[in-house]
Amino acid sequence: MPYIPHTETEIKEMLQKIGVASIDELFADVPKETWYIEKEPFPGKSEREVVHDVQSILGQNKTYPMFLGAGCYNHYVPAAVKAIISRGEFFTSYTQYQPELSQGFLRALFEYQTFICQLTGMDVSNASLYDWASSLGEAALMAARIKKEKSDIIIPKTTHPARVQVLKTYVKGAKLNIIEAGYDPGTGWIDIEKLKDSVNDKTAMVYMESPNFFGVIDETAQNVSKIAHEAGSLFVFGTDMLSLSVLKPPDDFGADIVIGDAQSLGNPVSFGGSQLGVIACKKEYVRDMPGRLVGETHDKEGRKGYVLTLQTREQHIRRQKATSNITTNHALHALAASVYIAWMGAGGFSELGSYLVKKPKEVAEKINNVKGWRAPLFYSHHFREFVAVSDDDPEWINKKLLEHGITGGFSLKKWYPELGNAALYCVTECCSDEDIERLVGLLDI
Repeated sequence: MPYIPHTETEIKEMLQKIGVASIDELFADVPKETWYIEKEPFPGKSEREVVHDVQSILGQNKTYPMFLGAGCYNHYVPAAVKAIISRGEFFTSYTQYQPELSQGFLRALFEYQTFICQLTGMDVSNASLYDWASSLGEAALMAARIKKEKSDIIIPKTTHPARVQVLKTYVKGAKLNIIEAGYDPGTGWIDIEKLKDSVNDKTAMVYMESPNFFGVIDETAQNVSKIAHEAGSLFVFGTDMLSLSVLKPPDDFGADIVIGDAQSLGNPVSFGGSQLGVIACKKEYVRDMPGRLVGETHDKEGRKGYVLTLQTREQHIRRQKATSNITTNHALHALAASVYIAWMGAGGFSELGSYLVKKPKEVAEKINNVKGWRAPLFYSHHFREFVAVSDDDPEWINKKLLEHGITGGFSLKKWYPELGNAALYCVTECCSDEDIERLVGLLDI
């Protein structure tokens, strides 16, 4: 859509309407030392000339092959996704409060919820949260509401460290205790014996991720579920939605709540976001689920329609009894995920998932053949990511890679010092064979 600026006459009319004399008066509350005062950058030039100059400036940007993941993933976004979500009737991230005016978008969100339920095996999914981290925090509060007399939240040390930080912030006011269980150094799976020692009659929720932060497909889910349920706790399973293209749905392991992220379904990296938080659960827990649900119904004439079925948030009638203080959602990202899944189809979806298991394994083997490197660190199946350990500091290696036009892996030294010079490398369909060969060649330095 072309940008059409306001005329001076229109600006004066708007200022008169709101009762201010000038633009400066409109922004009088903003401290002047923060104002950006600059001369017009393209004086006397036509629109065509300005567009040409701006494109020349943007042309100086450089794009590098990227082997960085760690929670935000560079996948190809089909043109159909961008075209559909850019339509004027969809281009908003906010809640559709008036169903009579928002049937198209509400139906799209209903389809999104349906896709998530099909992927996870859960009965109910909401219309999206902010990201995986907020989903984890909301799941912990949800578990505490359901298991009212219990206050312990068990998480594995293989949980994404940033999610752990957000979780601790979420539960601080609720006075819940976060207890970390260790992992097996050989497989990267949860250490089942250490988990058993952590779970007791005070445990409200036992959580696990698969693929976990190391990219490891953790095969302990059945045992973790059994341990949680025998203690009278909820079993919460975290996953990236794209991985469910090839992995079993969490319902097969007896998950009570499933959380995760769907950023990789048709949403770009965009400097680290935006993410798309997912939370789904069994039907019996729907009243404790945060956020809002879109439901299908019929009007008095029997015509199919869509409404916001549950809105248990503080802005509505629930007020202090609300299940969450989430006050917006990521509807546009949920729409992108719906379009992406529908466009890929079951065949394309599973084909990509299979590639994201096979290709990282091949790249890890190539890195393992480089002197001074060991990859993958864990003897397990991986999805999209793997840990590689080198003789040199990974941050120094990343600096060298960047000098040669490659974005390297995520250094784990801060969060997992016990792993030594370890880094998390990510391989997606956007990493060409040429990019991979360049990476491997540069690592041999």
